[in-house]
Amino acid sequence: MTSFPPITRIVTGHTADGKSIISEQGPLPTVVEIEAIPGTIFHEVWSTSESPVLITREGDPSRSPLVLPPPPGGTRLRFVDIPPDTEDFLKEGASRMEDAFAQIGDKGASTVKQDSPHPLMHRTESIDYGVVIDGEMTLVLDDGEVLLKPGSVVIQRGTNHAWANRSGKMCRMLFVLVSGRYEPSIAESLAHR
Repeated sequence: MTSFPPITRIVTGHTADGKSIISEQGPLPTVVEIEAIPGTIFHEVWSTSESPVLITREGDPSRSPLVLPPPPGGTRLRFVDIPPDTEDFLKEGASRMEDAFAQIGDKGASTVKQDSPHPLMHRTESIDYGVVIDGEMTLVLDDGEVLLKPGSVVIQRGTNHAWANRSGKMCRMLFVLVSGRYEPSIAESLAHR
């Protein structure tokens, strides 16, 4: 299976007198393989906890425990390496999703049911920008799907979805997650699903 090169992160900052500097350069401090989905690796780059963001000289929010959605009112930036779906995963994957989503800090995000189109079906109350960097991915929705290739960008608006890798090769995607809230009519329709 193809592995991708490590991600190098450069973080800028300010000196006491206001000059711009490189405050950190190197590998990401938080890279986590999801135990229930071997080969799926989350590369945590950065997150913010509010908007507008308070710009400070301190802290590295990527060193906190892995959590799927962005903080309320905040953002999250990550790369995810996704292995090809296997027959075993497609047959037995749904039974492992509780553990997988628990490891990424959002057990309630999994929406998989007996008749779900993919075992990774999930939903977060966020706007997610997903960009295919390398490989191919299929975006699976309740009703429909689309093949994504390098350069494809998905604007995922709090919908129930899964990422299916049917290519036989690893795929690397970049995600920017922005905290959101459902308008009342959408929240009501989701409560009845």
